[in-house]
Amino acid sequence: MSGETTSDNGRRASAPVLRVHLWLEAEGRMLFGLGRIQLLELVQRLGSLNQAAKALGMSYRAAWGRIKSTEEALGEPLLGKASGRKGYELTPLAERLLKDFALWHQEVEAFALQKAKARLPWDVRPFSADAGATGASGETGRIDEPGEPDIPSES
Repeated sequence: MSGETTSDNGRRASAPVLRVHLWLEAEGRMLFGLGRIQLLELVQRLGSLNQAAKALGMSYRAAWGRIKSTEEALGEPLLGKASGRKGYELTPLAERLLKDFALWHQEVEAFALQKAKARLPWDVRPFSADAGATGASGETGRIDEPGEPDIPSES
């Protein structure tokens, strides 16, 4: 199909795009979601929590708070000091979470798309097919929730 549908009034409209936002909570607080994924992916790529935070338009303090909140809930660190230089690197747990969360999100999105196509009157398209997608699932946007614990510097 062309990616367009016809509305009741006969006008052409773009086909709707499926958007799925998944996250996990523990005790009513954010544990892990797409914002954490974006942050960890940027730390992995840039080697710096400060640079990752800036790239997402947030403060270092807020980024550190989010990482610490998840680490406390998991009981294990997500970041470790990079050997021989300033900055951070992902722990094996963080690397596994990136991979597993991305796979889980893709599976849920594929299931949701299948059900949407079967039940809804539109030619629903997956979000990941749209240009400009970033992050584990193609989601874009601001990081999840605030946090303000004690923050060490990266140096």
